[in-house]
Amino acid sequence: MFKLDFKIHNFSLRCRSKIIGAARYTHNVGNSVKPTSDLNRALVDLSNSGEIDEAGQLFEQMSDRDGFTWNTMIAAYANSGRLREAKKLFNETPFKNFFTWSSLISGYSNYGRDIEAFELFWQMQLEGYRPSQYTLDNVLRLCSLKGLLQRGEQFHGYAIKNCFDLNAFVVTGLVDMYAKCKCIFEAEYLFKMFPDGKNHVAWTTMITGYSQNGYGFKAIECFRDMRVEGVESNQFTFPSILTACAAVSARDFGAQVHGCILSSGFEANVYVQSSLVDMYAKCGDLDSARRLLEYSEIDNEVSWNSMIVGFVRQGFHKEALSLFKKMHARDIKIDDFTYPSVLNCFASNIDLNNAKSVHSLIVKTGFEGYKFVNNALIDMYAKQGNLDCAFLVFNLMQDKDVISWTSLITGCAHHGSYEEALKYFSDMRISGISPDHVVVSSILSACAELTVLEFGQQVHAVFLKSGGCSSLSVDNSLVLMYAKCGCINDANRVFDSMHTRDVITWTALIMGCAQNGKGKEALQFYDQMLARGTKPDYITFIGLLFACSHAGLAENARWFFESMDKVYGIKPGPDHYACMIDLLGRSGKLIEAKALLDQMVGEPDATVWKALLSACRVHGDLELGERAANNLFELEPMNAMPYVQLSNMYSTAGKWEDAARVRKLMKSRGIRKEPGCSWIETNSQVHIFISEDRGHPLRTDIYSKIDEIMLLIKEAGYVPDMNFALHNVEEEGKEIGLAYHSEKLAVAFGLLTLPQGAPIRIFKNLRVCGDCHTAMKYISAVYLRHIILRDSNRFHHFKAGNCSCGDYW
Repeated sequence: MFKLDFKIHNFSLRCRSKIIGAARYTHNVGNSVKPTSDLNRALVDLSNSGEIDEAGQLFEQMSDRDGFTWNTMIAAYANSGRLREAKKLFNETPFKNFFTWSSLISGYSNYGRDIEAFELFWQMQLEGYRPSQYTLDNVLRLCSLKGLLQRGEQFHGYAIKNCFDLNAFVVTGLVDMYAKCKCIFEAEYLFKMFPDGKNHVAWTTMITGYSQNGYGFKAIECFRDMRVEGVESNQFTFPSILTACAAVSARDFGAQVHGCILSSGFEANVYVQSSLVDMYAKCGDLDSARRLLEYSEIDNEVSWNSMIVGFVRQGFHKEALSLFKKMHARDIKIDDFTYPSVLNCFASNIDLNNAKSVHSLIVKTGFEGYKFVNNALIDMYAKQGNLDCAFLVFNLMQDKDVISWTSLITGCAHHGSYEEALKYFSDMRISGISPDHVVVSSILSACAELTVLEFGQQVHAVFLKSGGCSSLSVDNSLVLMYAKCGCINDANRVFDSMHTRDVITWTALIMGCAQNGKGKEALQFYDQMLARGTKPDYITFIGLLFACSHAGLAENARWFFESMDKVYGIKPGPDHYACMIDLLGRSGKLIEAKALLDQMVGEPDATVWKALLSACRVHGDLELGERAANNLFELEPMNAMPYVQLSNMYSTAGKWEDAARVRKLMKSRGIRKEPGCSWIETNSQVHIFISEDRGHPLRTDIYSKIDEIMLLIKEAGYVPDMNFALHNVEEEGKEIGLAYHSEKLAVAFGLLTLPQGAPIRIFKNLRVCGDCHTAMKYISAVYLRHIILRDSNRFHHFKAGNCSCGDYW
């Protein structure tokens, strides 16, 4: 500690003596004549110590200025960023030489002023001054800094023309320029054609170029060649090669580099230490990274950030948060790279109190205006499902980028706020931000859930027009969106165009075929999937069993169900049991369904009991139906479905008192039956209808169309099924009530507004009733239209008087 204080004291004395000396020079210039050489030395000392104002005062009071004086002052102003003053002296000096030009060019280059630097470079030659290797290096560094490839190529041409292409200094600058401009193969060519005797700067430049361009293994090979050539590495070489090792997870080679660092004596360098911690952390060797961090007593935020990121990536969120607390306690600088990593811990671990504490710390430390930090906050809150906080942070942001929008939209889509996702996606487009594949995938999933086909098609078109590269996630979302919107042929076309498919792709198509009445095709796709070497997963078997259930393929279903555990080691879950019970119930095999229910390992959930209750309703098994309904009363006490179905079962059995008791129980609990509604999308607008709806602006035309429809389909053989009419009205009222069901109103609207021959797509929140199902078959035949009706269970494709479900739904 004494030695350190002594050094600081000596340094302070030296600085003080320079300043006092400069003051004396400045004071005495006017009183006595000093030799120009002495004054120039004083000018240089002031410039080198950063005392630019004092240097300027001395310069102004010097009566006898030579070329050295002028160049020193121009260089001092240029190197300190005072370019206007440098340019003023440049224009006034009577002693211009190549050093004068180079000093000003260097200043403009160092501060990113490319237009002025390049203009001076060419003007210099017009006035007869030949740029030196250092001048050329300055403009090449500027091209590297700003990624100006075309300019860099012009300077390369100049270098060849003026025989600088054999100058090691210039060639190194060219290698760096091409590497920084992402032209790594051009850089590699120049490096290999390098004059003999590459120094450590040239090797380091090439290694850095490989590393920064994603060629980690080439960087490693280059480092090996450097060692073979006997060229020593330094504090700039080691961070570059360690970054390359981290990028390709070459932990063992990184450990060898660590050995070289120890033998070379660079282990105390803060940049080398940080790179070592980063390399070990990114390669998953968190123990080595932590030991290095603790034993070296590194208080550099870069190293701590690397360690925190390493813990987060490996899923050790508690350790990451603990490290963050230590970092804060040791008063290590926390920056805009630290906070996003810490916030990422809370994205999967919903710890709202600690998350808000970190948010408060962000505000206290003044980082609430940093885009990177705000994006992490939005992502964290959105992944937690705390959308109100995500909206708040998002709306306070001044400068939003594609990550800001993507984090919010993806969060909305994942947590069921599909309408909000569509709204923000539209706002994103209006603001001029081009969507990336992540947000496109999310918004297509939202379109699938809302079954808004037109919006999904627009998103598809926008993505294609933007020139965005196709990705597996986007293609999978497209298959899913088209399948869920009833466009199974479009889903097939996207599927056929895909070069890469995974289990999600195949499952989406299998499920799509199942929901669209193509059960046998679903099983064919499953066979193709296995033939291509893709193994099914938990969701795949739900699709297969659903397909079998809705196509009456009982034997196939049994084989799939048994093969799940025996062949693939996948334990059947409630969804699989629900599909099997639904299939057995449809087939009238309630005893087998009950036996399957009793052999379940865990407790059946609501999905299973609903499937069993529906089967009991169809086949009139009141005892088993009561058991299913009573379980549903406990699992989903506010769901009207079991109350309604049990009440209907009692009514069918003539047990009016029991039926009344269930309805009374339902009413006492404040449970209301969800009203049936149907909707249809035309011209990007959704039109919703309920039974006997009179609220639509085109109600007169719609009801006139209904009268026309009923007349024509009755002539074709349609007979209203009164079993689906209200029981407390007269016969004529029952028929009128059936005619005005929501799906019939929607199809009438579609016939009125959609172009002739266009498919009519209708969506219903409940199962379609038997009468409407029959009516739709007749309407499709009479009007020669393809009608796609999606109810709460599946798609029905009506064409030429037939339905894709084969009347088995």
